[in-house]
Amino acid sequence: MTEFTFELNDDQKQVRDWLHGFASEVMRPAAAEWDEREETPWPVIQEAAKVGIYSLDFYAQQFFDPTGLGIPMTMEELFWGDAGIGLSIVGTGLAAVGVLANGTEEQIGTWIPQMYGDADDVKVAAFCSSEPDAGSDVGAMRTRAVHDGATGEWVLNGTKTWATNGGIADVHVVVAVVDPEIGSKGHASFIIPPNTPGLSQGQKFKKHGIRASHTAEVVLDGVRVPGHCLLGGKEKLDERLARARERVRAGASERVKNAAMATFEASRPAVGAMAVGTARAAYEVALDYAKTRTQFGRPIIDNQGIAFQLADMRTRIDAARLLVWRASWMASAGKPFTAAEGSMSKLYASEVAKEVTAQAVQILGGNGFTREYPVERMHRDAAIYTIFEGTSEIQRLVIARTLSGMPIR
Repeated sequence: MTEFTFELNDDQKQVRDWLHGFASEVMRPAAAEWDEREETPWPVIQEAAKVGIYSLDFYAQQFFDPTGLGIPMTMEELFWGDAGIGLSIVGTGLAAVGVLANGTEEQIGTWIPQMYGDADDVKVAAFCSSEPDAGSDVGAMRTRAVHDGATGEWVLNGTKTWATNGGIADVHVVVAVVDPEIGSKGHASFIIPPNTPGLSQGQKFKKHGIRASHTAEVVLDGVRVPGHCLLGGKEKLDERLARARERVRAGASERVKNAAMATFEASRPAVGAMAVGTARAAYEVALDYAKTRTQFGRPIIDNQGIAFQLADMRTRIDAARLLVWRASWMASAGKPFTAAEGSMSKLYASEVAKEVTAQAVQILGGNGFTREYPVERMHRDAAIYTIFEGTSEIQRLVIARTLSGMPIR
C-alpha cells in the first residue's frame, strides 16, 4: 500500500523552488508597474515562455502529476508572486481545460498547442462563457450556435463578457446554446480559430484588482466555424442532446454534463490554489512587518492582538491549502466529488484570501493602505476569488444541493 504523506517529493520540490524563484525575481519586481498600467504584461509572459513556465509541456506535466498536486502547487507559487501577472500567465489554461474537458483527442492535439505558441511567438487563449445577463445563471445564456446543414458550418451570434484575454487571444473557446428548449443541457463549446471574421473585442474592463490581466467583452456577429470546431463532435453532441430531451419529456431530472460546468468543475481547486498563494503572500508581508515595526519600544508582534491575528491567518491558509490539495488529489485519482469537494476548496480558499489580505492591511496600518506596500494590491486582487468561476454564493448552492440532493434555490 502506498504510504500516505503530505510531503512533496523531490521532483515537486524542485519545480516549486524553480517557480518560487521566477515569482520572486521576475514577477514581483514588475507587479506594481503592470498593475498601474492595467495592460497585459507581455514581457513577463515572454520571459515565462523562455524559461519554460508558459508552455504546453510544462502544464501537461503538472496536469498529469499522479498525486494531483502539480497544478495547485504551480498556481500557489505564481499567485504568491502576483495575482494579476499570474492570471495573465495561466489564463490560457482555462481555455485549454475547456478543450481537455470537452474535446476529442484530435482537437486537443490540434488546438491546445496553438493557444500557447512558442517562446519566439507567444500566444494566449480565452474561455468565453459569461454573458451580460448570464453569469452564474448559465441557463440564461443567449449566445446561439446554429448548424448550417448546407455547409456543415456552425454560425455563432451573441456577446460574451468577463473573458480573460478576450479579444486579444489567438484562440477563443466559446460556450453557446444549440438547443434552447432544454436549458443549460443544450449548451456546447466551440473553437473560434485565429482571425475568424465576425469576432471582435468589445469593452475592455477597468478593474478593482488583477489589473495586469486583460478582461473584456467578446462580440460574435455571424461567426462561422467549420464543423470540426465543435468540441467533441456533432455525433457526440446529438447523442447527448437526445438523452437530455428524452429526460425532459419524461419529466425526470438527471445530471447531464454541461460544457461550461465541465470546465469549471475541473478548474475550481486550481482557483482555490491561486487564492492560497495571494493569502500566503499577504501573510508573509504582515509577519515580517510585525517583527520589525516598533511601537512603544517593542515590535508590534509582541502584542497578543497582532500575534493572535497572525496565528489565525496562518491556520486558515494551511486549512485552505489542505482542502485544495484534497480536491486536487481526488480529481487526479478519479474519485467523485460526492460532497462537492471541489467547490468546498474554492469557497473556503477564496474567503480566506479576502480575510487574510484585509487583516494584513490592518496590521500594516496606514502603510497597508498605501501603494508603497504590496498588501494594498493583494487586498484588491483577492476580491476576485469570491466572484469569478462561480461566486461564493454559487459554491454554497452547489455544496448544499450535493449534500441534500434537493433543488435548493
